[in-house]
Amino acid sequence: MLEKDTQEIIDSDIAAEKHVKEEVKKNKLIVYVVALVAALSGLLFGLDIGVISGVLPWLDKYWGTTPETDEFIVSSMLAGAFAGSLISGYFSRKFGRKKAILISAVIFGIGSILSACAPGPNTMITIRFFLGIAVGIASFTAPLYLSEMAPQRIRGALISMYQLMITIGIVLAFLSDTFFSYGEHWRWMLGILVVPSIIMFIGIMFLPESPRWLLLKSKRKKAQEVLRRLRNSELEVEAEIADIEKNLEEKQDGKKLFHNKNFRKALYLGVALQAMQQFTGMNVVMYYAPKIFKVVGFASSSQQMWGTVLVGFINVLATFIAIAFVDKFGRKPILYIGFLVMGLAMSVLGFMFYFGVETGASPALQYAAIGTLLIFITGFAMSAGPIIWVICSEIYPLAGRDLGVTVSTATNWLCNAIVGATFLTMLNSLGHDVTFWIYGGVNLSVIIILYKFVPETKGISLEKIERNLLSGKRLKNIGQ
Repeated sequence: MLEKDTQEIIDSDIAAEKHVKEEVKKNKLIVYVVALVAALSGLLFGLDIGVISGVLPWLDKYWGTTPETDEFIVSSMLAGAFAGSLISGYFSRKFGRKKAILISAVIFGIGSILSACAPGPNTMITIRFFLGIAVGIASFTAPLYLSEMAPQRIRGALISMYQLMITIGIVLAFLSDTFFSYGEHWRWMLGILVVPSIIMFIGIMFLPESPRWLLLKSKRKKAQEVLRRLRNSELEVEAEIADIEKNLEEKQDGKKLFHNKNFRKALYLGVALQAMQQFTGMNVVMYYAPKIFKVVGFASSSQQMWGTVLVGFINVLATFIAIAFVDKFGRKPILYIGFLVMGLAMSVLGFMFYFGVETGASPALQYAAIGTLLIFITGFAMSAGPIIWVICSEIYPLAGRDLGVTVSTATNWLCNAIVGATFLTMLNSLGHDVTFWIYGGVNLSVIIILYKFVPETKGISLEKIERNLLSGKRLKNIGQ
């Protein structure tokens, strides 16, 4: 009888353990599904970055646009994104992270249709500004949403999925551009983007709201319900809610928190990080990829478009490096490697132009230049591309997170617009070699800033980072 009771207890324990494992597996799957759907806003961002590089040559042909007009067409979307990022904090805080992303999907869909129907360059510039507002709202809200939904042990990987979707969007746009270029259907290149905006809108409709935002709005019960779907145990849910509520006891909004010098330090760091990401020069490669291939010596439209597709694929594949290792090795080691690779690649590319790669050089030198450009892209996609977004979504206190992410995201788009609006001018006035040397020098100098100011946030809860920051710890140490 005793043996039978003992066996029943053992069987019960085994069944309970199996049930727990199944629940953990189920919750982990739900977390990844939520992250994937939320990251679709990055897909729209990437599609719009990628599509314009394929459209510009046809605008030159049919509308007779100049390099200056091309810069306006590119930078108008970036200026709109800057404006969108400024208002995104208000939308995100008032209506919730989920509704803010839905708003961006609607604007993006309308803008895609209108841009495909644009009668001339001035109208195109105006419509792309409107389109940029959607991109700005999404680029603010999606990483923020992901950081607030993700368990701390995989937070870096999930936020990096946003950057992965950007890179996938870019390569899909390059492929779409290449397909439509054979019939010179450049308007279809723009109009087809309405399809992913509809898919994203439908997907986001089924996502839960951020539990941190729900607690910010005193909706504790709903926050519990969301976390129960995303965490492994009731103990983990209650511990996380208690941690968030403890940090919310200090009733401050972002504007009041700005008077706190420790919060301002985090704000300045976020601004610096986003500026550093844009001044790597990565996005000019994406906006003007066909033109760069032409400069290097690949004259035909087919060569330029397929070369651009190759750029997109390398960008996607290298992003998986960040996703695989950001929560294993940490943020800073990967950033060090990435900026070193980018700095050296841009510098070498500058020397190649100095020695005449674009003036009838041998095919070997031309391919070497493209290889160097792909090495640069690898360095960015594995480091600054995803990890800057990760850190900027982690370093701000909850009460000031909307303001902090608003300011840092706005900086990203402002610097993006500056780079997009000046690259062709720099090439024409300073020369190709000096232009790439400047970008190379910027990338190498960033390594010093990373060492002195940037914290390692791997495996640390957002609430712990917040307490370290507001207690006055050095920025470099708030992840300890």
